[in-house]
Amino acid sequence: MQKTIQLRVKPEEAANASSLISILAAAIGQNQAAISGYHILKQSIDARSRQQVWINLSILAFVNESPSNRFEENLEFPILPAKAKEVIIIGAGPAGLFAALECIQLGLRPIVLERGKDVRSRRRDLAKLNKEGIVNPESNYCFGEGGAGTYSDGKLYTRSNKRGSIEKILRLFYQFGADERILYEAHPHIGTNKLPHIITAMREQIEASGGKVLFEKKLVDFVIVDGVIKETITLDGDRYPTEALILATGHSARDIFVLLKEKEILIEAKPFALGVRVEHPQSIIDGIQYHCALRGPDLPPASYSLVEQVSDRGVFSFCMCPGGIIAPAATAPGEIVVNGWSPSKRDNPYANSGMVVQIDLATAAAYLTKIKAKSNLSLNLNDPLLLLEFQQFVEKNAFEFGGGKQVAPAARLVDFCTNKTSTNLPDASYLPGLHSANLAEILPNFVHHTLQEGFKAFGKKMKGYYTNDAIVVATESRTSSPVRIPRDADTYQHPQIKNLYPCGEGAGYAGGIVSAAMDGQKLAQIIADKFK
Repeated sequence: MQKTIQLRVKPEEAANASSLISILAAAIGQNQAAISGYHILKQSIDARSRQQVWINLSILAFVNESPSNRFEENLEFPILPAKAKEVIIIGAGPAGLFAALECIQLGLRPIVLERGKDVRSRRRDLAKLNKEGIVNPESNYCFGEGGAGTYSDGKLYTRSNKRGSIEKILRLFYQFGADERILYEAHPHIGTNKLPHIITAMREQIEASGGKVLFEKKLVDFVIVDGVIKETITLDGDRYPTEALILATGHSARDIFVLLKEKEILIEAKPFALGVRVEHPQSIIDGIQYHCALRGPDLPPASYSLVEQVSDRGVFSFCMCPGGIIAPAATAPGEIVVNGWSPSKRDNPYANSGMVVQIDLATAAAYLTKIKAKSNLSLNLNDPLLLLEFQQFVEKNAFEFGGGKQVAPAARLVDFCTNKTSTNLPDASYLPGLHSANLAEILPNFVHHTLQEGFKAFGKKMKGYYTNDAIVVATESRTSSPVRIPRDADTYQHPQIKNLYPCGEGAGYAGGIVSAAMDGQKLAQIIADKFK
């Protein structure tokens, strides 16, 4: 017999299999020996009570019968026939890799062209970035095998099945090496330390099935005839005959947006969010969220999600990383960009989160117009790259006020909100180092003011959050793409180019690993239907 049970247990009970079996037996009126095993179906934390943190569980119990495997068998990937139709995929991030895996299951041969390096080689470039402040424009936290997803913490929070199957995405991550917990936790998380091995396993499966994943293959041009891409051309001069092209280049591939504009392929400015990354000692966040002086060993580091309206402008937390670090995410020398990630155990002593402000076209245009007027320059208000220019201006400004190389400008939180330059800075996780600066000179005034008021409001929602023990680091600016590549709502094709399929975060149609992966799968399915 199998029975699904809903339980509310203490953290130490949830962490102990023997305790859970005892509680399950009591709940269904059986002795413990009758419970032969169980699967956790759903798990979430309820920390609303000030007296006790609870774990909510939905459990499938096996009573007097052998427990089954969670999945009877893995999803299959066939060996492709020699004459399989080819799909060119630009970018080996979540959108590109999951598009490639779906192509194989549908009998299509994916040819993935990635501008960066494989995971192992990429790691060496990241070490130089963190230790020496040297940015490799083709191999960094955004470019390389797995894309930005490989080093973006591995949060799998998307819960909308509108574009595809979340269950299939999670199942594939599990099949390629992720922990089983991602299948049932309310906020599943893989961990940056584990993602490289998973991404490598995906690539090996693509290649074993007859697909290709080629590194250091930077897209630089297309051959277009009568509104159809005939060839895809890479920097090394290689040319790839093209019947269908999935463009999954990520939100930071600025040269691709420039290429599309130069070739008069329609693109458009897209609102995004920009701000800072704030870091607290994890113990402060634990104390606020769990109402305790010291978090117990059976509770994960606490997280938070915050949003506020300041003068009709939204400010909100983004990519919150408990037990994490702040990382340098610039893709070119002369700019400062920060992001955050956590290892699988989330056992670093700091909690960081992006804290960002909505940026619309009109406000950014007004700001850039004033900046350019000082140098007697004009601004094209119809330029589809206008918001990208705004983003880039702030990142370069942060570099100018930083401490050289990738040393980032920063301030203590209360100092930031009271327009002070911090006389000293607390220890922090950002490896290239921090430089005390007045962030009002770096951030646009409307961003700076909105963040100040937002932080004060968040301090009222979370007692203890507003403290000078926290630090604010500029700039968090790669929240999403500042450009959208349009596509038809039904065919997913670009309106001008019949076999161009804009995909994922870089095209403006996804916001994280899961949504990007689902978008890649969807485009593979549409292309397969078209070929049929």
